[in-house]
Amino acid sequence: VHDGYEWLYVLSGRMRLVLADQDFVLGEGEVVEFDTRLPHWFGSTGEGPAEVLSIFGRPGERMLVRAPGEGEAGMHPDTHPA
Repeated sequence: VHDGYEWLYVLSGRMRLVLADQDFVLGEGEVVEFDTRLPHWFGSTGEGPAEVLSIFGRPGERMLVRAPGEGEAGMHPDTHPA
């Protein structure tokens, strides 16, 4: 448990995430975002290696998601460089 937010993206294999009282198994291409003030643990399921991209944000930071169709390369038209 610590302040901040974490984003996990499974690059290959399968990983297990224990988040508070929930237990998840995530596969290649799946992503999860969570508040790190919740008790958490993650690692391989034990069925083989898992390659995971982990991004940690400071307290109060949240990821800004831009959906396709909001301008070129998924960027909002107001933020696209001229």
